[in-house]
Amino acid sequence: MAWNEPGGGNNDKDPWGNNNRGGNNQGPPDLDEALKQLMDKLNGMFGGKKSSSNGGSSNSSGPGAGGFFALILIIGLGVLGFKSVYTIDEQERGVVLSVGKYDRTLQPGLRFVIPFIEIVTPVNVTNVRNAELKELMLTQDENVVEVAMNVQYRVVDPVSFSLRIEDPERSLLHAAESALRHEVGSTDMDPILTSGRTLLAGNVRDRLQTYMSNYQTGIEVDKVNIKDATAPQQVKAAFDDVQSAKLDKERYVNEAEAYANTIVPEARGKAQRMLEEANAYKEQVIARAEGEADRFVKLHKEYRKAPKVTRERLYLDSISKVYGNSSKVLVDVEGGNNMMYLPLDKIMEQSRTNRSEMTSGSDADISGIADRVVEELRLRQANRVREGR
Repeated sequence: MAWNEPGGGNNDKDPWGNNNRGGNNQGPPDLDEALKQLMDKLNGMFGGKKSSSNGGSSNSSGPGAGGFFALILIIGLGVLGFKSVYTIDEQERGVVLSVGKYDRTLQPGLRFVIPFIEIVTPVNVTNVRNAELKELMLTQDENVVEVAMNVQYRVVDPVSFSLRIEDPERSLLHAAESALRHEVGSTDMDPILTSGRTLLAGNVRDRLQTYMSNYQTGIEVDKVNIKDATAPQQVKAAFDDVQSAKLDKERYVNEAEAYANTIVPEARGKAQRMLEEANAYKEQVIARAEGEADRFVKLHKEYRKAPKVTRERLYLDSISKVYGNSSKVLVDVEGGNNMMYLPLDKIMEQSRTNRSEMTSGSDADISGIADRVVEELRLRQANRVREGR
């Protein structure tokens, strides 16, 4: 028969100790009774006495309290064991303080520390951190610019980062602002707004790293970026006009230099050509003068040998030169009328010369030349008739 069947004779086997409570009890076990049995077992383990069956206790104040304290001790040891194990991530280093004093640095892995005595501060030493800064600053030429800067840095010394400075990241921002103001205050506005940002960023990075090393923050500045540099919004329109005017000025200067680079060599070439022509003309005149002088000397010698022949020859040469440039020749005949000589070959040659010099390039009509010859003959005939009368 089961221990809980009605009328059973084995009620003393009730595990909850409900042997004769209330007769035939079918309800759940009493919570107080269960706690009392647990305390009895703990007292038995640590040398205490069990409680009496009628709810009283025999010398329960001493041994019962010892069991309770032993339970607390076991729980405390478990908590201490749990707290003594610490895990350091691969990207971190653990700075251990023992009673408020630096003791050691924990490497990545599973580590053991003394709870409540040693305090571990994990510090990430691999991630690249960012700090943003945007301020109005005064340049060397007394202009105001708004500069936005980004600083990328890493922690290389976790001990200094954790212990030397109370708030190293805020110190970094203050130092970055100081370094930026120093460099901007030593530079004119135009390089900051145009092509000098890279140089400005490099100077700020070097100065900021010097500050961080002097402060012993354990921070290494990787890179400084000047994100933007503009005029304040209140004067941005006027500033844009000034910049546009400067760009126009540079454009005009470049165009003028390009024009000068084109004109100056050409002018120098023309000047050199004129100089060379002048030198050539000089040499030509000198050579011609020397030749004429030499010719005159030789003619003089010949003239002294045969004056008459030489004089006639010179006369004929001179007349040939004079008549060679004339289209009409008057022949003086002794005892008769003057006769006009009209050299047709010279007229034709002059007509061809005039025709080649015309801008239109059209050929002269041969019939026009014939008409001019006929007209000239008629005029000559008419003059003869008048003279005969």
